[in-house]
Amino acid sequence: MIKMKRIFIAVIFSGLFYGCDVIKQLPQATGVTEAEAGEGIKEALSQGLVGAVLKLNKEDGFFKDAFYKILIPEDARKVENTLRDIGLGSMVDKAILQINRGAEDAAGYAKPIFVNAIKSMSIQDAIGLVRNGDTSATHFFRDKTTAQLIAAFTPVIKSSLDKVNATKYYGDMITRYNSIPLVKKINPDLTGYVTLKATNALFDLVAQEEKNIRNNFAARTTDLLKKVFGGYL
Repeated sequence: MIKMKRIFIAVIFSGLFYGCDVIKQLPQATGVTEAEAGEGIKEALSQGLVGAVLKLNKEDGFFKDAFYKILIPEDARKVENTLRDIGLGSMVDKAILQINRGAEDAAGYAKPIFVNAIKSMSIQDAIGLVRNGDTSATHFFRDKTTAQLIAAFTPVIKSSLDKVNATKYYGDMITRYNSIPLVKKINPDLTGYVTLKATNALFDLVAQEEKNIRNNFAARTTDLLKKVFGGYL
């Protein structure tokens, strides 16, 4: 009887180990290579970027979006509150509107900058990224490229802010505040602030699309996306 139990237990453990071996082999069964996984990740990020640009590069793309609307920089909130208190709220509102118009304009120039960063990005363990969380590829992209993207995007943002007179209206607001007796004069960096806000908005929308591709078959619009994200999820 004891011998039979031992044999039974041995069979169970053998089955478990065999099952584990099969599970380990499942990824290879999909036929997706490391290179294909890497290209699939880049294609998913590019698709997300196209959608992000379409959403933001239009009138009110930033301004009327409750989540992405760009407000006065944190270190200039005292300026906003003071000017509103003395009846100059319209000056603040005009600056905010034009800041968002600048971001909306700049978003149209983001695509080649971001796509170039995606294409040149070196990916280690692409299969691991495909298997990981809903937005793991975007997080990887963000970690690897944020510094270079901000460096490339900053002059574009500045040009757009100047084009729509956001720099002027914001400058007028700061100048008016600094002319008030006894206030501590400030001069916040508008271009750097808007660049960071616009870049974060683009990354966030790319992450949303990555999640959509992973969880929605219809969002996998190419054979490569279907193969890569259908095979590992």
